[in-house]
Amino acid sequence: MKRHLIYIIGGSVLLSSCNLYSNYKRPEGLPIDSLYRDTTSVYNVMLSDTSNFGNTPWQDVFTDSRLQSLINKALIQNTDLQVADLTIRQAEAGLMTSRLAFLPSLSFSPQGTISSFDAGKATKTYTIPIQASWQIDAFGSLRNAKKQSEVSLLQTQVSKQAVRTSIIASIANMYYTLQMLDEQLKVTKETSEIWKKNVMAMEAMLEAGGITTSAAVAQTKANYYQILTTIPSLEQNITETENAICSLLHEAPHPIARSAFNAEKFPSSLSAGIPMQLLANRPDIKIAELKLAYAFYGTNQARAAFYPQITLGGTAGWTNSAGAAIINPPKFIASAVASLVQPLFMKGQLRANLKISKAQQEAAQLQFEQSLINAGNEVSNALRSYQTAIEQENSRKKQVEELEKAVERTNFLFTHGNTTTYLETLTAQQSLLQAQLSLISDKFDKMQAAISLYQALGGGREN
Repeated sequence: MKRHLIYIIGGSVLLSSCNLYSNYKRPEGLPIDSLYRDTTSVYNVMLSDTSNFGNTPWQDVFTDSRLQSLINKALIQNTDLQVADLTIRQAEAGLMTSRLAFLPSLSFSPQGTISSFDAGKATKTYTIPIQASWQIDAFGSLRNAKKQSEVSLLQTQVSKQAVRTSIIASIANMYYTLQMLDEQLKVTKETSEIWKKNVMAMEAMLEAGGITTSAAVAQTKANYYQILTTIPSLEQNITETENAICSLLHEAPHPIARSAFNAEKFPSSLSAGIPMQLLANRPDIKIAELKLAYAFYGTNQARAAFYPQITLGGTAGWTNSAGAAIINPPKFIASAVASLVQPLFMKGQLRANLKISKAQQEAAQLQFEQSLINAGNEVSNALRSYQTAIEQENSRKKQVEELEKAVERTNFLFTHGNTTTYLETLTAQQSLLQAQLSLISDKFDKMQAAISLYQALGGGREN
């Protein structure tokens, strides 16, 4: 009867401890079916297939050779990436420790004594033992700790990928910002030369008498100086952007070589792929899921604390001490011991730890689900921004074309027909300048939206 009772108790313990060895599984019912808005029918920018713009190698997205050179240099020299590598090494060391925890620990602790009673002859005894201790992982405590270390290592690797993606996107953004500023500076300088000639023409007409007024000349000069004031600001922005790129390159500030501004290299339509791909591509989503897995194994470990801890120990070595007698030569001695520690009353600490672990696991799952929703929002916003930039660019091109015609016609009428004033000619030129600068900004917005979408889809991953 007693034997049957022992079997029943032992079987119950084994069955109840099965969950301690379970592996993490992705939760069901995640909000992944409708992460993106229906951009295909509304915006006509996202292709309805399973390809993914984020899966495109960054070399195929950013084809400018000088930009590629900067990105390659940043991926080698950037400080944040180097720190990420060091963090991975730390996690690898922690995992190695967790794996070695399954092995027995060995120690060598020789001892020797010299004793004398009542100034008599001294006696010398010594022991040369090797001690061993081995914790049996019967209830998954060590195994779940190892799993947590594995998850921690994966988190550091994915965090490095997040840094890599951010660096690629940042370098590309700032490089195209430089190109945009160069183009704006070029247009502004060309326009300032035109307005400089306009001022000279207005002054000549004022001196000729009756053709214009001093107020019109003053207004022309004011517009000219207003244009001149934007040139130092653009040059300052260029210098600051170059310095920011140098900081990412881990280099002292210096000029950045770059190509001419060209926004036509980006495609007119992009594919976001199926929402499920975000689980495999986005570093932040991977990190959120790994945190959930870490919490899952933490809950298992909290459960394992309720079960006994079994430890085997032993000592083997040579000694010349046999109680009251001294033996020479020394004899081999060995001993073995097994211990079982079953928690009985821990003042509620074990139950509290389990409740805390469960709450942390539930919080991690909520954060994982929210990271999916946030990612879907970012992709949808980037798609909308890209389409908006395309529409604005197309409309702005038409506006610039019409304003160029207006400038040409007002100049012709003023020169030949005398049916318009020189002020109308200047107004048309001012409107053309603003439209040209806005067109440059629209093109840059399109490039920036494409980069944001590439980053939102987890682009720039290592092969």
